[in-house]
Amino acid sequence: MAQVKFLFLDIGGVMLNNGWDRNGRKAAIEKFGLEASELDERHHLTFDTYEEGKISLDEYLDRTVFFKERDFTKEQFKQFMFELSQPLPEMIELFKSVKEKNHLKIAVVNNEGRELNDYRISHFGLENFIDFFISSCFVHIRKPDADIFSLALDIAHAKPEEVVYIDDRAMFVQVAGKLGLKGIVHKEIEETKKSLLGFGLDV
Repeated sequence: MAQVKFLFLDIGGVMLNNGWDRNGRKAAIEKFGLEASELDERHHLTFDTYEEGKISLDEYLDRTVFFKERDFTKEQFKQFMFELSQPLPEMIELFKSVKEKNHLKIAVVNNEGRELNDYRISHFGLENFIDFFISSCFVHIRKPDADIFSLALDIAHAKPEEVVYIDDRAMFVQVAGKLGLKGIVHKEIEETKKSLLGFGLDV
């Protein structure tokens, strides 16, 4: 087995919660009195464009929420979106420890719009231990496009067999696996620790 030199990590569902996901939108619908089917349809029509960095958060919200008069402000809504994000502290500490014990480099490979991505990285201190951010909003490619993993390998100057990729979505792990990356579908911390041990890493 080739020595593992890199971890490629998703953020949502692995180090933090998913933030602006189905549950987050449901909470927004309840708090702000939005029409659920209307928000969901508009979200699905334009969210990929936001995650690929082709529109701003303001433009995304203009299309999904503020296309008509509201009794709340865009700033109030954005603050609510940001505050949905919560850390998974045990996972963050696990990756910090695994990096230090095994002298690894860590890259994030994630789908996220720029403003949400920037907030989550800075607010939870992810830049303190992550070496590269290959976020969809930066590179204008989003998973499951295999090109984002190829680009991450190039940026990290990594060989596929030197990488363990961890994501909570099986499809994305499978796509990365087609390129030769080792993969872990994260469900809970103890299983992920066992998988890391199986790849020869000290946890």
